[in-house]
Amino acid sequence: MDKQSAPDEARGAEATQHRMTTGNEGLDKVLQGGFPANRLYLVEGDPGTGKTTLALQFLLEGARRGEPVLYVTLSETKEELADVAASHGWSLDGVHIHELVASEESLKSETQYTIFHPSEVELGETTRAVIDEVERLQPRRAVFDSLSEMRLLAHDALRYRRQILALKQFFAGRQCTVLLLDDRTSTDGDLQVQSIAHGVLMLEQMAMDFGAERRRLRVVKLRGSRYRGGFHDFNIQTGGLEVYPRLVAADHRRAFAQESVSSAVPELDALLGGGLDRGTSTLVMGPAGCGKSSVAAQFVAFLRRDVGCGG
Repeated sequence: MDKQSAPDEARGAEATQHRMTTGNEGLDKVLQGGFPANRLYLVEGDPGTGKTTLALQFLLEGARRGEPVLYVTLSETKEELADVAASHGWSLDGVHIHELVASEESLKSETQYTIFHPSEVELGETTRAVIDEVERLQPRRAVFDSLSEMRLLAHDALRYRRQILALKQFFAGRQCTVLLLDDRTSTDGDLQVQSIAHGVLMLEQMAMDFGAERRRLRVVKLRGSRYRGGFHDFNIQTGGLEVYPRLVAADHRRAFAQESVSSAVPELDALLGGGLDRGTSTLVMGPAGCGKSSVAAQFVAFLRRDVGCGG
């Protein structure tokens, strides 16, 4: 069943809430139209699950619409991101990339901190650089890759949580939809950002005993909005993520007449009380050669003759 996160009295507001399309048709279906705009979201998953590819699709969709977009990278270089894009046949010309990775100068002994802990210096510098870039560019979409770097810089859970809260507050009212990428390499079971973010999207990659690996995603939460719950399979292929929304039987119901289906054999219909009830399932049991296939074929043949070959 579809996840219904919003209370009944909030559904009217939800219907008018602007959605930010992700650039991925399947994911938009899962999210019922995309991410609610101007909010902060967490995209988490182990390395190799497709977070960067999903984030680039999100930003490229914004660039295609003429929106200013920003990719803040704390772990990868512009060249590495360009290589990822090139593998999918994309150009990053419309995406502004701001690097905050450590330079080779930081490897020199004279640049190492001896009095202050790095968290007291580098975290503040990193945050200030991000704020300055956002104020300069005024993006409609922004991506931070990855939170594990900020978590290490923060040094403790309290400082890290306050930093994420400060970022969330900074983006509030700036008409910007933000994705925070987290590769979950720094700690296990950290729910700090999940509790702060407006929505959480989890990506998984599972190695199977036989065949290729399986990838799937799940919307952990999406405040004030309905979405399609459960796991949804996806593949990473040339052109980006291909998401296959989980099928929900209730979405594919068709109206039909409540009547009995005849086999065209009066005696068999009499045994069945007039035939089989339309819309039900029937199990035909018996040993080999007793006529199970013939009975099934009898119903199929009559239905085709009754409703035409298109039925």
